[in-house]
Amino acid sequence: MSYQVNPALKINGKIKVPGDKSISHRSLILASIAEGESKIEGLLEAEDCLSTMGIMRDLGIKITKENTGNYTVQGRGLNGLQEADNVLDCGNSGTSMRLLAGLLSSQDFYSVLTGDHSLRNRPMQRIIGPLSNMGAEIWSRKDGLAPLSIKGQKLQSMNYELPVASAQLKSSILLAALKTESETVIVEPAVSRDHTERMLKGAGVDLEIKKDRIILKEAAERKLSPFNIKVPGDISSAAFFIAAGLLADSGSLLIKNVGINQTRSGFLEIVEAMNGKIELLNQKDEGGEPTADILVKASKLKGCEVSGEIIPRLIDEIPIISVMAVMAEGKTIIKDAEELRVKETDRIAAVVKEFKRLGIEIIENPDGMEITGVQKVKGGIEVESYHDHRIAMSLAVLALNTEKGITINGSEIISTSFPNFKELLAEVRG
Repeated sequence: MSYQVNPALKINGKIKVPGDKSISHRSLILASIAEGESKIEGLLEAEDCLSTMGIMRDLGIKITKENTGNYTVQGRGLNGLQEADNVLDCGNSGTSMRLLAGLLSSQDFYSVLTGDHSLRNRPMQRIIGPLSNMGAEIWSRKDGLAPLSIKGQKLQSMNYELPVASAQLKSSILLAALKTESETVIVEPAVSRDHTERMLKGAGVDLEIKKDRIILKEAAERKLSPFNIKVPGDISSAAFFIAAGLLADSGSLLIKNVGINQTRSGFLEIVEAMNGKIELLNQKDEGGEPTADILVKASKLKGCEVSGEIIPRLIDEIPIISVMAVMAEGKTIIKDAEELRVKETDRIAAVVKEFKRLGIEIIENPDGMEITGVQKVKGGIEVESYHDHRIAMSLAVLALNTEKGITINGSEIISTSFPNFKELLAEVRG
């Protein structure tokens, strides 16, 4: 599906972005293995999260929709899942596949996880390795590619040093370890998003969180208490509208009730480093997750360096940061971000190729890119999404700041994380 986005000088209004995708996935999974009824308010009803919901239903969990975004989950405990009578389809969702691979490795039945063409070509060896060290039996295609066949069984605890800061890998191991008895320790090279740890603690799991490690305490038997959760707006989705507001010639935009968890808020720190005008209003705590309304005003941005320990806290926002860099005065250097090469697509290569197609000067490095602004972008051509929702939305924001607009091919992929993105973008541009 082609998506034509024309230039816009002014961005203005008040919006609310959909619920946090990471929290939505985890709330469905953890509610399913809790002992009793949990309620989820504000769940992201995008394709990725609906894939997780469908799989939990296939595993015997009753999930009832009360109204838009609000669900009741009848948890059956850690031993209550049932073997599915078909393969489990994760769609385009890497989060679904990686987290559920951990959970299913400890169950006493056989499962097969598959997904769409894109997901079947993303590397899964990173989770297969440590799960196998715990005693999991997992088979894959060559180089650790899905489908994954999992023969669930009793696993062993372990101490594990993450090779990279990865919330999905960390969460997969924690879910696998829930049915073990001894202590499991996960050491992080840098802090990554911590929603799984927060929610496990909230469900009564004895978990100790230190600066560089997570310790799942020894327990003869673990049980998760049911919970009620309000899912805040997704900071990764809000980032596209923050960027649109900053890059406009004029206007102000208020984005309501956005999660600002410190393990996810690296983007906001970079916005400030680039001289962006934002204010956090109405700050509060929603079920263990800090939230705020974000006021964005048109700004003259400047380049900066994006590297080091902040990278895991903004890894999904790097494509939109690269768009901001094009319109920022001076050089922006993005490095230490080789993780981008194993996302829905190779996001470094995708950004570089489409920017060059648009006449933007950009230098590609193995772990990032360099962009010097301010650059004028003519547009008036078609670009590709690479079946990657964040690439598609980043190019849409870039299109607002071109002379002739841009047509984005493959834009239907946006619905995997942000179903009403196009409508909201049309709304704020007046």
